[in-house]
This record gives sequence, structure tokens and C-alpha cells, in this order.
Amino acid sequence: MSEIRERIARRIAQELEDGDLVNLGIGMPTMVADYIPDNVRVIFQSENGFVGMGPRPPKGEEDPDLVNAGSEPVTIKTGGAFFDSATSFAIIRGGHLDATVLGALQVDQQGNLANWKIPGKLVPGMGGAMDLTVGARRVIVATTHTTRKDQSKILPECTLPLTAKGEVDLIVTEMAVFRVTDQGLLLEEIAEDSSLEEIKEKTAANFSLAEELKTFV
Repeated sequence: MSEIRERIARRIAQELEDGDLVNLGIGMPTMVADYIPDNVRVIFQSENGFVGMGPRPPKGEEDPDLVNAGSEPVTIKTGGAFFDSATSFAIIRGGHLDATVLGALQVDQQGNLANWKIPGKLVPGMGGAMDLTVGARRVIVATTHTTRKDQSKILPECTLPLTAKGEVDLIVTEMAVFRVTDQGLLLEEIAEDSSLEEIKEKTAANFSLAEELKTFV
């Protein structure tokens, strides 16, 4: 599972451009910060109140007072800044984020996202995901292609409560990269150890193929 998560995070890191201001959701999306190339300067914002978030610290060098929105230890880069939640959400709601990377329980071919509530299970709430999906210029979903029961997480229509409607721009799994278009999902890339036949088998949603299908590691 760790290799799958690393692959997804590494591929999403390639989507971010020099100078971007980006929010990383809790869980797998936080790993994206570990794979930004040295020659690309991305400013990461953490919704619990700071910008300039860096990668995870080496083991044994964690600071219990320096954590991301998921309470995981992180670092802060030179020039970073701390602020209160009101300022943090003003950044998000004010449309200042170039992108946000979020996990998913389900995502569908209309660009709808469900990532916070499983009926019958107690959860603390949706966090800032609803604000992030409408506030960021790009919404990138980081998710495994299927559930632990091998059921597709990429659906014709989400069945769980929605976090956002029609806001997803890109879906990255360990098998494929889909772009959400006005015509539906467009398969643009296939992982080097996957095949089109396997993706068709494990994707419940309908999708079309890019003119030039690329491969990613």
C-alpha cells in the first residue's frame, strides 16, 4: 500500500508549477510535499494556520507543535508564516489557492466528489474540504483506484454524501490519470504496470481515451 500511495503522490507532484500556492488534504495528499523537484518552488498552505509547509521531518526530529491539518508532523520552510483559522480560511475562500489535493471515498464522471461521510459511521466532520473544492482554482483527487473490497471508486455517479458537485479537475490513481471534461472523463495516462483492459475492468464510470495515451511510473 505504501508503494501505491507514493506513486500517486509522486505523479501529482508533477502537476504543480513553480510559484503555486497549494493546499494538501489530510492523509495521502500530504505526501505530495515529499516529491516536489528541487527546482520547483511550491508554497504549501495548511488549513490549520500556516503557509510554507515542508516535507515530513526525519524520524526523531519531529516537533509536536508543528503539525499539518491531520496532526501529522511536518516542517516549515524559510519564509513560512503562521496565522489564525480566520486568515487561513480567508485564503481558501478568497480564491487564492492555485490548487488543492484531496482524497476520495468516491469520485464520478461529472467531477463530483464524496470524501467525508460513510453512512452509519461516526466521523468528526468534513473539515475544510467543502471550502477547498470551491475556493481552489484546480481540484486534484488522490485516490486508490478501488476499495479494499476491489470495488471501483470512480463511478458513473457518487452514492455517498457529496463534498462538492462538479468541482474535480483531475483524478490520479495508482493505475491511471483521468481529466474531467465537459464531455466526461478522459483517460490521459496509464501506469507502466497497468493496462487499458485492466482499467476498463476496474473503472465503473464511463470514459474516453486521449488521442495520445501516455505512461507514468
